[in-house]
Amino acid sequence: MEMKNRYRDVIVKELDEAYIGKTVRAAGWVENIRDHGGVSFVDLRDMYGTLQVVVRDAQLLKGIAKELAKEISVSVEGIIRQRDEETYNPKIPTGTIELEAGSIDILGRVYGQLPFEVMTSRETREEVRLKYRYLDLRNKKVKDAIIFRSQVIAYLREKMTELGFLEIQTPILCASSPEGARDYIVPSRKFKGKFYALPQAPQQYKQLLMVSGFDRYFQIAPCFRDEDARADRSPGEFYQLDFEMGFATQEDVFRVGEEVLSATFEKFAPEGFTVTKAPYPVISYRQAMLEFGTDKPDLRNPLRILDVTAFFQECTFKPFIGKTVRAIRVREQMSKGFHEKLLSFAVSLGMGGLGYLEVGPDLSYKGPIDKFIPEEKKKELLELAGLGAGDTIFFIADREERANYYAGQIRVELGNRLDLCEKNAYRFCYVNDFPMYELDAETKQIGFTHNPFSMPQGGLKALEEENPLDILAYQYDIVCNGVELSSGAVRNHDMQVMVKAFEIAGYDEETLKKKFGALYQAFRFGAPPHAGMAPGVDRIIMLLRNEENIREVIAFPMSGSAQDLMCGAPNDVTEKQLREVHIKVRD
Repeated sequence: MEMKNRYRDVIVKELDEAYIGKTVRAAGWVENIRDHGGVSFVDLRDMYGTLQVVVRDAQLLKGIAKELAKEISVSVEGIIRQRDEETYNPKIPTGTIELEAGSIDILGRVYGQLPFEVMTSRETREEVRLKYRYLDLRNKKVKDAIIFRSQVIAYLREKMTELGFLEIQTPILCASSPEGARDYIVPSRKFKGKFYALPQAPQQYKQLLMVSGFDRYFQIAPCFRDEDARADRSPGEFYQLDFEMGFATQEDVFRVGEEVLSATFEKFAPEGFTVTKAPYPVISYRQAMLEFGTDKPDLRNPLRILDVTAFFQECTFKPFIGKTVRAIRVREQMSKGFHEKLLSFAVSLGMGGLGYLEVGPDLSYKGPIDKFIPEEKKKELLELAGLGAGDTIFFIADREERANYYAGQIRVELGNRLDLCEKNAYRFCYVNDFPMYELDAETKQIGFTHNPFSMPQGGLKALEEENPLDILAYQYDIVCNGVELSSGAVRNHDMQVMVKAFEIAGYDEETLKKKFGALYQAFRFGAPPHAGMAPGVDRIIMLLRNEENIREVIAFPMSGSAQDLMCGAPNDVTEKQLREVHIKVRD
């Protein structure tokens, strides 16, 4: 790459033994200095690599070399020499050569003490790293994650274009609408008392693009939601590969999602990792909650959850009667200490206990609830759970929602503690057939479960005739290794269906016109059926980098408390600024 100017005529990664004897100028930062008395060795780091600079010139040693310090930026001119063989450094590509300095120019000095050592910045408290993020980003591992992110996004764009999708940018300032999360709102200067919102997603705009006749749209879309941080969720802002397809079905979207994600993970996965081949398994929401206890199943864990509710209604164990009962069969040997630790974990979740049975060589049972199972029912349990000699089966009982959750947590804990989970693998699946509506536990009102713009299965007829809580939607997620990577849906494109769907969720037609006026009107003019999804870019990169915290793959992330510690956001604004947008801050 062409880099020649007065600061440098070569970048470090281009240097090799072919340059020996040549005069070059390189620029970067001083990573380390070693003074050996009469000769100094300087590790010079640019974005592309590290090079040893040797300073032997007496005048340089007496003069400018004394001013060198870690993280000063410099330009060095000199001759490339072969290192003595015993001093080769196999850890870096330039380990067999060095630059003998003839001149050194200091370009950017360091004033005061560095807040942390750049080379070990990841060992520093996150608050300090984020405050001085520009220094943290000089750390090779941190920088490599951002370079990697750029490469992945470039590849995603390439794949989507290859598949016939057109990249279109949608507005950042939009209207506030109830889409499931809390909006970031922006006051208007020109329209007193009115507000814009930052888009939670380009949901309405991409649907309007389909109505406009753009058959295949995509963008790397910024999304803004005022949500609390998690390890896999950045507060405030995140990015997704947003795409939509006109005249498309759920299966059409599945094929695109599989092709793009499989290709991306196969290209960028760490060496030795395997990736699920298309087509991905499709698991219904109901099946996922039963077999995995979550709608984000990790398929690397071979354990599955069984429903034994009906069986235990015919037994005499009172804590299970009238409850949803889930079971997990394990074919591993476990000690008494293991059972005690697992019980402690169960109690920490809020469970009252954890029942279990061990199967002996003669297929008899051993365990605290054996005596509550009638003799004539014991063989039935063996067949129901597929039990064999040496197996252990655990039981979880509660109301259905809690039983699912607890069983899911116990499944994960067993998989981890027994080291059952597949290593070095990315395991994908679709979860679909989500309920269209749910009952709010506090208000007892019916609301949307997932995406309010989804098409109900059965259309208008289902909305008019069925119990809303029984209606499924054409909604789907892509899950990888227990992480939700994407959500999507076949969209509701019919105005009558839209009106009825929102009416059930408590929005009358006037509210619909006010909150979603553009879609309401657009659906009056020949809207095509359309569908799409939006894989999360940050989560894709987090998985590919094997990072546990999503902030490690974002150049300038907010802290876990939604603060920009580097630039000081959120911050105060002047009274003049407030007056201009007609805002008064209450005490």
